[in-house]
Amino acid sequence: MSIKKKLFALGTAMLILINLCSCGQKIEKYDSENPQTTLATITHATTSKNITISDSLSEPEEKPDSIVRIVCAGDNLIHDCIYEQADARAGKKGDGKYDFSYVYQNVIDYIKDADLSVLNQETIVTDEFPPSTYPCFCSPEALGDYMIDVVGFDAVSLSNNHILDKGEKGLLATLKYWDTKHPDVIRYGAYKNTDDMNHIRVKEVNDIKFAFLGYMEHTNGIKHKAEQGSELVYLSERELETIENQIKEAKKIADIVIVSPHFGVEVSNVVTDQQKNLSKKFVEWGADIIVGTQPHTLQTCEWIEREDGTKGFVYYCLGNFVSGMTSSYAMLGGLADFTVRKNYKTGEVTIEEPKIIPMVSHFERDYTNVTIYPYSKYTEELAKVHGLSPQYREAKFTFKFLKEALEELEIPDEFMLIK
Repeated sequence: MSIKKKLFALGTAMLILINLCSCGQKIEKYDSENPQTTLATITHATTSKNITISDSLSEPEEKPDSIVRIVCAGDNLIHDCIYEQADARAGKKGDGKYDFSYVYQNVIDYIKDADLSVLNQETIVTDEFPPSTYPCFCSPEALGDYMIDVVGFDAVSLSNNHILDKGEKGLLATLKYWDTKHPDVIRYGAYKNTDDMNHIRVKEVNDIKFAFLGYMEHTNGIKHKAEQGSELVYLSERELETIENQIKEAKKIADIVIVSPHFGVEVSNVVTDQQKNLSKKFVEWGADIIVGTQPHTLQTCEWIEREDGTKGFVYYCLGNFVSGMTSSYAMLGGLADFTVRKNYKTGEVTIEEPKIIPMVSHFERDYTNVTIYPYSKYTEELAKVHGLSPQYREAKFTFKFLKEALEELEIPDEFMLIK
């Protein structure tokens, strides 16, 4: 043994010896040639008095809970008034440049503040077809770029009735756009082929894994001709087994399963029996959050309890994120806002504080100045100049109507968040 090591061992032993002597402990003579033997004797002596090194150390701190805040938006329904406005605001009309900032300027912070945000993109997005409006929509790629790069959405549902507006070519073109331009974004609800469909999308945020699945009730009577192998899953009786298997598989690989069904009666705030029955099945199979769309109007939300006592939460319909529709009821939409918590001590992952934040689609006379307002910031003055107000059209859109429409939904106070 080197002199340095001997001196170190001797010093350590002497310190322990002094401490023990003060406690009246008898210690064997220190053996400088075999310090380990002497230290073992000292350790044995201390443990006889229940004195251990760990007694002087504090317990390790518990790992804090992991928390993820999620925000989901309804139908991003891009009528011609929206993309033409963006075209005009970008400079020369028809030059292929678009500026969508005016549309989303009042709500962008609601999305950016979330840890995970999900959008239902109601129109296909591609430059392989020219922009088009109702009844067969197509939006320029600049829209998708803005929703991801600026607004900040992390996941995009394509499960809606307009996914076949340009046939299978349009479907594959929009998948190509999302996969090529935004490969890090989760896109789901429409697929290139069977392998793509069977690859359940999972995104991990703050050590919590989220899986995403999407289904549509119909595609406006346009038959899905899968000549190039593309896949869609409809909410039909014959495809329920496929849906059940997918949800159960998703639950095996993720902590939270988010299902985006496009279902319900259009321009109605009444939840149908079909919506309720399917939602119960989804939750029983393993869905944790259901984010419904299609009716273009805001609907209520609730907890659904499983047979084992656990729960899932359903937003029956979030309505439109933005649109140029002609229905007063379609002007009221909402953002889903909820938190997911992972408790490392118990291993539980729970959904907390599910809320709806009401939103208003606003435009003025002749569908100009299209934008979105949080309901909390919408005013009677704005309602008076809305393009659907009685002074412009035979419509009943007024500030009073908006308040009454929100009350008609009978959303429980615990789920309503006006901010």
